[in-house]
This record gives sequence, structure tokens and C-alpha cells, in this order.
Amino acid sequence: MKKDLLKMDDLSKEDILDILNLADQLKYEHKHNIPHEHLKGQSLGMIFEKSSTRTRVSFEVGMYQLGGNGLFLSSRDLQIGRGEPIEDTARVLSRFIQGIMIRTFSQKEVETLAKYSSIPIINGLTDDEHPCQVLADLMTIREYKNILEGLKVVYIGDGNNMAHSLIVGCLKTGMNFSIACPKDYMPKEEYIERGRELAALEGTEFVVTHSPLEAVVDADVVITDVWASMGQEEEAKIRQKAFTGFQISKDLMTLAKQNALVLHCLPAHRGEEITTQIFDEHSNEIFDEAENRLHAQKAVLVKLMKTN
Repeated sequence: MKKDLLKMDDLSKEDILDILNLADQLKYEHKHNIPHEHLKGQSLGMIFEKSSTRTRVSFEVGMYQLGGNGLFLSSRDLQIGRGEPIEDTARVLSRFIQGIMIRTFSQKEVETLAKYSSIPIINGLTDDEHPCQVLADLMTIREYKNILEGLKVVYIGDGNNMAHSLIVGCLKTGMNFSIACPKDYMPKEEYIERGRELAALEGTEFVVTHSPLEAVVDADVVITDVWASMGQEEEAKIRQKAFTGFQISKDLMTLAKQNALVLHCLPAHRGEEITTQIFDEHSNEIFDEAENRLHAQKAVLVKLMKTN
């Protein structure tokens, strides 16, 4: 039976750790020029309805390094852009290629694509979830801290797709998780409820608050994202006002642990969600996090698409 990665909850704790372990191995082989052509002769279709830097480059290069081929498919170039039902696109592409990565707006579109395709589907980003980025985040945290279980991860900012996937990914891997968002920009209630379930199952702490100062105390890792995501540009000025006090700054970081990591999925708006000073001080881990998109996604590709 085919497997998909549509959301973080598609992965068990064991699945996540298997992916991270394989990602570490692939990164080691990459750094030492050891070939790992696990997907030789296979093709990944990459559908983009949202623009991208890291997602496109990392998947395309990743498939090349795995011995396969990445096909860039803009919605402007596909019949999807002219009204062909996603169901038909799924059936057609399933006859030509061995996997699809889609970066789009609606989670429902990704779910429909998976329902009607006979090949693995990977969510490269939707308005609800960003599982590939969170796998790279977890990989980066483990690289720097040598452990996941028991760490305190804090997310400060918009209760968006990153917040949703982080809630699930961090709590599933045994970390304590605190999230601080303005009152009108909280994560969807279903993710808050799921977070409480996972925290109870894992025996970890899950804190939801409107106070960054409360959330960040004794943090091992602090994560943020832009205040206005793609498609929300017209709200930028309103959001800047609403997010006053939610900036990752030197003052805020004095409440975290002295050796706390700062992560950002990029692109960053320095001077908004994070100060230039803090970004520069933590640029090593932020750009390691960006690089780890390549290695974590290669691991996902191998896990989903390798046939023997």
C-alpha cells in the first residue's frame, strides 16, 4: 500500500525518528561524496501553486542526488490551472511518474490528490501544514542538542502552518512545547486539542499562551516565522500592530536558556518577527536548518518511493 506525507500526524514517533536517522546518514554520505542513488531512474513531479526557494531547490537537487529526476510543474503549465479536476491530474500523473510533491494553499487539495493517485504524495506546504520543514527543524535540534526528548521548544508568532506541524512533531518526539500567539492569531482549535492529547500520551508539557514572556522561560529552542505568510500580504500592516511584543529580541532571549537555539524557516523579515542582532547571532543554526531541508526530504523521498 502506498504511503503519503500529507501532515505531521501521518508519522508515528518511530516514523519520525527513522526519517531523522536516515537523514543523518544521507547528510554524512553527501558531505563525504558517497553516492546514494536509492531512486535511480525514478521521477518526482513537483507541483507549485505557491512560489518557493528552499522547497523547489531542495527537492530538485535531492532527487538528482538520489539518482532520480525532479520535474518542476507550475500550475500555469498544468491543465489544473485551466480547470482540470485535481482528481484527473492525479490519475494522469500516476501513469508517468513515481511520486508527487505539491506546494499549494488548500490542505483539501493535497488530500484529494492523494486519494486519487496511486503514487506517494508529499505535502511541500499548505496553509494548514508544513511537515517537511518541521522534519528539518527536528533534525537541526537533534544535531545541536544530541537529543529531542525532554527539551523545551517554544514557538512565538502566528498560529500558522508551521505552528500546527510543530505542535504535532515536537510533542510526538517527547519534547515540551509552548506556543505564544496574539489572541486573534491562534492555531486552529483542532491542533490545540491534538497537542493536549499528545502531551498527555507522552507525559510532556503543552502550554498555549498569549504571552511570549511566559512561553520563553527556560527554553532550549525558540522558533518563529513571518507574521504575514504568502497570500496575507494585504494584512501586513494590521498584523505588525497585532504582533507588537512578539519579536524575538535580545531582551526576550535573556529568559531562555543561555545556550538556546533560535530557528526560523525563512525567509526572515529582520526587524519584524526577529531582530537583526538575534538573527545574526544564530545564523549558523538557521542556515543549518535551511540546509537540512535537503537531507530530511531526501530521507522522506527514500522512505516513500524506494521500492526495494
